[in-house]
Amino acid sequence: MAAHRKTGRRSLGGSTARTAFTIALAGAATATGFEGTGHAEPDLTPPQVKARVDKLYQEAETATEKYDGAKEKADAAEHRLSTLRDEAARKTDKLNSAREALGSMAAAQYRDGGLDPALQLALSDDPDRYLEGAEFADRAGTRQAAAVADVRKQLREIEQLRGAARVELTGLKARQAELRRTRTTITGKLDAARRLLAHLPAAERARLGLGGGTGGTDRASRSGSAPRIGLEAPGSATADAPGSRAAAAVSYAYSKLGSPYVWGATGPNAFDCSGLVQAAYHSAGISLPRTTYAQIDAGRRISRSELAPGDLVFFYSGISHVGIYVGNGQMIHAPNPSAPVRLAPIDEMPFAGATRVA
Repeated sequence: MAAHRKTGRRSLGGSTARTAFTIALAGAATATGFEGTGHAEPDLTPPQVKARVDKLYQEAETATEKYDGAKEKADAAEHRLSTLRDEAARKTDKLNSAREALGSMAAAQYRDGGLDPALQLALSDDPDRYLEGAEFADRAGTRQAAAVADVRKQLREIEQLRGAARVELTGLKARQAELRRTRTTITGKLDAARRLLAHLPAAERARLGLGGGTGGTDRASRSGSAPRIGLEAPGSATADAPGSRAAAAVSYAYSKLGSPYVWGATGPNAFDCSGLVQAAYHSAGISLPRTTYAQIDAGRRISRSELAPGDLVFFYSGISHVGIYVGNGQMIHAPNPSAPVRLAPIDEMPFAGATRVA
């Protein structure tokens, strides 16, 4: 990168600089193999690089939303599996106790010798007392039969729980495999974008509104130290919100301006687009789904003309991006790895719909 920055300080008007820049972009195009062509494109201009990087970011974000949805389902499956295993363990302990009780009954019968009731009656010195005892023994036999039936029932219940756990485990493994595939897709697209951006001089990246393009693959654990930039006050946005919860969500979004974009992150120091929305409304006491696909159906659909601060605004035909409307045609959103959480016009992306959740 140092060599490229040094080159970037020279005037791009010279033939040497133009040649070096063209060769660099050609190498980036070859490295990304974008759209499966794998061919060098020596006439790739900085705006074309930006267009391709933007497309890679959009595709990565679409994959990120799928990842977030699969992660949510995997977490739920893991919780259900844990619950099934705990319940099976409790029932197994209860079954063991019931089996011990049956064993005690069997041992007592063995010690009594198990004489035929008619013979016991004939040998008894007190037939009336024996008949009372026989009636008690019959009741004990009924209780023993019930205990055996209960053990059999518990065995069936435990086997059903274990069967359900096996099904849940199979589903969990499938979702975990999906997570690995989707993660590979995301990191591949972000790496391709990074390689393209690495061949643009810093001045060009700044002029085109692109950051360093570090990719956001480090997750939130390394994001807390990122600088906060472009901080602004909520102003009239909270006052114009349709309710106190919407106002609280807007205030939270403003407080996170400058936080880095990290795919899959839900705060408090880094976010992806739907993670920011979820965190903002969680701070306001409202639980929202994790993905853009589910968030758009979490409230009442409204038209663009009805927008008020706190409303969720969605973009692209696949509903793959979301922001929080703050008024005056502006939103706060987590755009992509090239930029932190920021204010932006809602016209910068294809508008797909809006929802009011508070």
